[in-house]
Amino acid sequence: MASPWVLHVDLDQFIAAVEVLRRPELSGRPVVIGGRGDPSERGVVSTASYEAREYGVGSGMPLRTAARRCPDAVFLPVDAPAYEAASTEVMDTLRSLGTVVEVLGWDEAFLGVGTDDPEAFARRVQEAVVDVTGLHCSVGIGDNKLRAKIATEFGKPRGMFRLTEENWYAVMADRPTHALWGIGKKTAKRLAALGFSTVRELAQADPHHLAERLGPTMGPWYRRLARGVDSSPVDGSPYIARGHGRETTFQQNLTDWAEVEAELRRLAERLADDLRREGRPAVRVAVKVRYAPFDTHTRSLTLEVPSADSDAITAAALALATKLDAGRAIRLLGVRVEMDTPKS
Repeated sequence: MASPWVLHVDLDQFIAAVEVLRRPELSGRPVVIGGRGDPSERGVVSTASYEAREYGVGSGMPLRTAARRCPDAVFLPVDAPAYEAASTEVMDTLRSLGTVVEVLGWDEAFLGVGTDDPEAFARRVQEAVVDVTGLHCSVGIGDNKLRAKIATEFGKPRGMFRLTEENWYAVMADRPTHALWGIGKKTAKRLAALGFSTVRELAQADPHHLAERLGPTMGPWYRRLARGVDSSPVDGSPYIARGHGRETTFQQNLTDWAEVEAELRRLAERLADDLRREGRPAVRVAVKVRYAPFDTHTRSLTLEVPSADSDAITAAALALATKLDAGRAIRLLGVRVEMDTPKS
């Protein structure tokens, strides 16, 4: 009987790669995608090609900063429908291989595979994706989803890597805790303050101590991550978005609070339209604000009753706005709604 494996497929520089496929003359050049594609305007980098990344350009960076770091870069506007179409083609290709496919987003998915040669299957995946779509991918091979996801980073670009219980500590023990999937840099700082800076230190921590300091659920969970433990199955259910968001970057900072409220109303109404089209109510609303020059904060609240009504979404957004600093100039406003996942 074939052994069970998890493969994590991650498309290399996905958005940039889609743009280069459409414009082959850009191959090998630094390409930056973000906003309306004009680095003289405000906006942030959605993604950058590997050539642009060599200049220190990265996702979330202001476009103006990216232009200073890489003045020869080609800047392009975001074209979400094109990326959605390319992603759909990739996921359909993965399903055609007869595996369970769990879609994580536009550019990545888990595969549940039964095989005695996971590297050979990974090569088959890479060949199928590039043959059908022209896009390249990296593949992480693991004995669970956590290890497969982390393994992908060691295979980039266009490669593969196997990470299992057998080599987990040899590969991961001396790496910082934020190398673990599920631990960001803020959490890593909290862990470091408790004396856990490496994966090995966290794996050897007393779970009771972690529960006392970080909570009865999260504390022991961080320790399990450090040990590479993950029992979640690869779920082939159709991907359903957990939320929707709308945001606006202003070319001139907003300082008039009436304009701030008007923009929040506009964003909330657009999201209510999104919810009604999808037929799913929101259970939580969040407001994102980026103060000038680049200081970002998010506030959120849970609705008393799930709703897709524009008045309810607007009221929640305006209530959250009272927690913002009305004395600071605002360069970006966003509203996001989260929905319950429908039960099958």
